[in-house]
Amino acid sequence: MTTPCPRCGFHHNCICDAEPTLACSHAFVLLTHPKEMGKDTNTGQLMERSLPHCLRQIWDRVTPPQALLDMLADPQYQPWLLFPGDDNMPAVPYQSSDDKTALFILIDATWQEARKMIRRSPWLASLPRIAFTPKGDSAYALRRNQQAGNLCTCEAGIALLETTGFNQDAEQLQQYFNAFIEVFHADKSGHKK
Repeated sequence: MTTPCPRCGFHHNCICDAEPTLACSHAFVLLTHPKEMGKDTNTGQLMERSLPHCLRQIWDRVTPPQALLDMLADPQYQPWLLFPGDDNMPAVPYQSSDDKTALFILIDATWQEARKMIRRSPWLASLPRIAFTPKGDSAYALRRNQQAGNLCTCEAGIALLETTGFNQDAEQLQQYFNAFIEVFHADKSGHKK
């Protein structure tokens, strides 16, 4: 058995040559459920490796991540929560601010976990939710119980990049995501694609 690549984690199909260096100036925070840590199917890692201003924070029901709370309190940021709107907090179209950096918080979890995280995190309740319409169906099929219309974390990041005008970055991240999906099963089966 070969040693996994220390960066991408694959044993037989390293995808590091497909990893882009993106130029997006927005800040991204992956608010990650603890169960996601160490899952090889987690696509947030692709964003974390390629976006220059992407930070992963571990969600905790009792103690919110202080670094994220500090960012939310910092007037240089314009925070947005990427989560479907509801009656209490409808999703609204993205509007940029000339004097603030957009801060996108993505819930990095299964949909079941994400709903619980939102309900149990009142400090997220006042954040505006961003509305966007995905271009197509998800290409992510690495986990069971995927529901139609739902995107994985990386696909949501790609859609955000497109929505905010970073089309070239979106295209490069899409190619990186495609490489990840293309080799995943082969690598886990122990052979080259």
